[in-house]
Amino acid sequence: MPANHRYSAQTALLLLACCTVLASCSSLRSVGDSSINPINWVTPYKVDVIQGNFVSKEQVEQLRPGMSRDQVKAVLGTPLMASLFHADRWDYVFTLKRQGVEPQSYKYTVFFKGDQLERFGGDEMPTETEFIAKLGNKRKLGDVPVLEATEAQLSKAAGKSRSDTAAGPAPASAPAGSSPAVYPPLESPKQ
Repeated sequence: MPANHRYSAQTALLLLACCTVLASCSSLRSVGDSSINPINWVTPYKVDVIQGNFVSKEQVEQLRPGMSRDQVKAVLGTPLMASLFHADRWDYVFTLKRQGVEPQSYKYTVFFKGDQLERFGGDEMPTETEFIAKLGNKRKLGDVPVLEATEAQLSKAAGKSRSDTAAGPAPASAPAGSSPAVYPPLESPKQ
């Protein structure tokens, strides 16, 4: 085959392959609006990033003015930020970044006068139950179809299984009557 014909055949095959790929992409584009599109199922994995101390509504309800620093630490945990310049202020900051969900951030601050809790305030904190519900997966892959077979489908499947077993028994992986394999111990006996 002359060189000119070989290169033109390669070019034609390459062009045919490109057209095939483009045609398949255009057919997937029409399915692209569907939530059941298998292409939407495959996404890069992004790790959930949880930073800080989560403070629940139940914990905030336990705070009372006049509590000591140790009592506040026992209820809320160690503060995320305690500044040398603001020794009478503890900040509890919590941030949750998840794939496909807007980042959530909560801030709560407690103020001390000496060693006693003076006041406290911040964002409206969710209850522990509400927070756990927010951790649920937000991805929706579409409605799950009902898995029901008609009588015709069941009888057809039963007919296939009978014809498969009529061909004979399946070959066994080990010969009948053979003893199971014996393996040496993993560790040598102590001497």
